[in-house]
Amino acid sequence: MRVGKANWRLWLFHHGDSAAFVAEARRSKAVVETFLGEWRPCGCRIGSAARSAGLGASASSASPISFATSNMSSKSGDGVFAPGLKGLFKRACALGRRREELADSALRAYLADLERRLDRLLGLTPVHPAGRKLQQTIKAIRGNLFVFMTNREIEAANNGAERALRPGAVYRKITNGFRSEWGAKFYADLRRVIETGRRRSIRALDAIRLTLQGAPPPLPV
Repeated sequence: MRVGKANWRLWLFHHGDSAAFVAEARRSKAVVETFLGEWRPCGCRIGSAARSAGLGASASSASPISFATSNMSSKSGDGVFAPGLKGLFKRACALGRRREELADSALRAYLADLERRLDRLLGLTPVHPAGRKLQQTIKAIRGNLFVFMTNREIEAANNGAERALRPGAVYRKITNGFRSEWGAKFYADLRRVIETGRRRSIRALDAIRLTLQGAPPPLPV
């Protein structure tokens, strides 16, 4: 987010039929800790690199992976670590889509296999700086990569987050940001109301009206 002459971040916290947005200048774990207070999601750790739960944490590495794997035949890409990591993530997401048909014991077995594959990848020595940087990032967040294999309530990928954040990206391109901090925080509150309403099959105007009346949008039947 562009606020005045500074770069801010639009944070998203979401699960199922609810979503909350926070406009903050900081990009540290302090934002997450402030928002959550004493509550912590089951099975997730809050680290300096942890921005979401499950494999969604790796989604923040999607652009580095794309950069590291681009032009692998030339000197501008990493052909050692990034391609294997991309394949590992594809396998993990495929397993995530099959969770309903898999028993807990099978998920644990697949999780152990994913961890062994990741160990082998982390044992490689990338030649390109982009590959080395990506490897260090994965080492820092690996504890949050495969949480969805043991917690079925967590999605394997962050597609829901991407869809929820897209209107904010469009708004930024159209308006080029906000003049005041108040405007940025108000926009985050408005996005919370609209996105939660959308997930509960409630029109934006109806969700806003209910919020102004002090009534939370009802859960879908």
